[in-house]
Amino acid sequence: MKMIFIIKWRRATEQEEDTTTTLWLNKLEASGYRLTAPRRAVVKVMAQSHFILDPTQVFLESRRSCSSLGLVTVYRTLEKLEELGLIQRVHREDGCHSYIAAGQGHQHLLICSSCNKAEYFSGDDLAPLIESLGAELGYEIKDHWLQLFGICSQCQQKNKASEQIQGTE
Repeated sequence: MKMIFIIKWRRATEQEEDTTTTLWLNKLEASGYRLTAPRRAVVKVMAQSHFILDPTQVFLESRRSCSSLGLVTVYRTLEKLEELGLIQRVHREDGCHSYIAAGQGHQHLLICSSCNKAEYFSGDDLAPLIESLGAELGYEIKDHWLQLFGICSQCQQKNKASEQIQGTE
């Protein structure tokens, strides 16, 4: 029997968002990075987002609070945040990649192809498949990623409403 647990995002309180941002800034500083205003802006956007964001989206959102931010700083900060395990790279259907705050422990992602909302889930039963593939192909498999793509309930409702409006015109 396979069990899948969906971990629903709940909107973090302002205090929780500030705490997460502060924790990430402390880890960034401890790793040798200076905490400039542009880096702070990137960290805040990533620490508080529940959506996958590509570097351009991070840049545009971060520039709202820091007009001096450059795209190179975004890429370097994302790279460092990923290195520190604070964010994780998400491979999208179109072949590009985005980022999201890293989940707790070994979890997988369910991503809305329409709005980029992401939810973590755990409880996969891939061990037999991974073991079989490793033995059959001569690999010692060390890790895996699982990302599922679909349309979230909110986007489904928007699509249905849009179709109904178009049907009445």
